[in-house]
Amino acid sequence: MLVLSRKLGEKIFISENICITIVDIDRGKVRLGIEAPREVPIFRQELLTNADKPKPPEAPAVAK
Repeated sequence: MLVLSRKLGEKIFISENICITIVDIDRGKVRLGIEAPREVPIFRQELLTNADKPKPPEAPAVAK
């Protein structure tokens, strides 16, 4: 997991077509604005059942 620190108004870009903006920080809550193409599914975790959750990508093998 990548952990990033951002301030109000700052953005995080994922690929070329997804942008996450910190739009509000208040009393321990962070509000995010997400810009993405309509074909990209975006779900809140609490609304998914275990069967619906997308599987995380497999980590590439590291040769030693």
